[in-house]
Amino acid sequence: MAEALSQSSKMRLGRLAIYACLVIVAVLYLMPLWVMVTTSLKPLDEIYGGSFIGLPKVVTLDAWRAAWSQACIGTECTGLKPYFVNSLLMVIPAVALSTGIGAINGYILTKWKFPGANFVFGLMLFGCFLPYQAILIPMARTLGLLGLAGSIPGLVAVHVSYGICFTTLFFRNYFVSLPDELTKAAMVDGAGFFRIFWSVILPTSIPIIVVSCIWQFTQIWNDFLFGVSFTSGSSSPITVALNNIVNVTTGRKQYNVDMAAAMIAAIPTLVVYIVAGRYFVRGLTAGAVKG
Repeated sequence: MAEALSQSSKMRLGRLAIYACLVIVAVLYLMPLWVMVTTSLKPLDEIYGGSFIGLPKVVTLDAWRAAWSQACIGTECTGLKPYFVNSLLMVIPAVALSTGIGAINGYILTKWKFPGANFVFGLMLFGCFLPYQAILIPMARTLGLLGLAGSIPGLVAVHVSYGICFTTLFFRNYFVSLPDELTKAAMVDGAGFFRIFWSVILPTSIPIIVVSCIWQFTQIWNDFLFGVSFTSGSSSPITVALNNIVNVTTGRKQYNVDMAAAMIAAIPTLVVYIVAGRYFVRGLTAGAVKG
């Protein structure tokens, strides 16, 4: 009896130690977010009075309004609003196109195999390991030849081209786990290439579609290098505008406006992960059965 109680107390202590470690890690991880939120809600005088971590004595949304519509970005004091719209105009078609093309690629590589399919997949997989810097000059020359340099459609083309490798990998690994009997039965019933894709494959692929959309949305929305390299001025995405706000200072440094701008830029990805984060993990594990 005494041994059982001792064992139970040890397990309880071990569990408490694990929970304590998790709480400490969570606090350290969330501390920057806490500083950003509280600083963005404080007036500038309170911040310069030495309060960064504490709760605001006076809650104000002036910094958020300034970051959204008044902050100076270069020579234009328009705030983040037009650049937020630019990012939306960029991320929506880029996510849709890269996910759709990746789905078709994965479908072909698994259900309509051709000689050299594995070799083609290997080449596409190699593209996942290319660093951004390696494609800057070739992509810049290509956009120049196409007349898309310095524009949002050009940036969409860049993200679609770079993202196809990842989306193809996601869908190929997921479609491998689907039984070939599904497509064979559909072919017996007279269904063709696209009919099988739309009516048989896609309805079973919702988890991996969610994974691909979340992955691409996060990568594209948070990208800075492509945005600063292939756009300029009023066609820049929100990450470039955020960098310009933080680095442009007239008079006292507007820490509250900087933090509010950072929060505005981060809100879309935070919302995506909060709403669909569980589906992301579920979709990744769903395609890990075989292949």
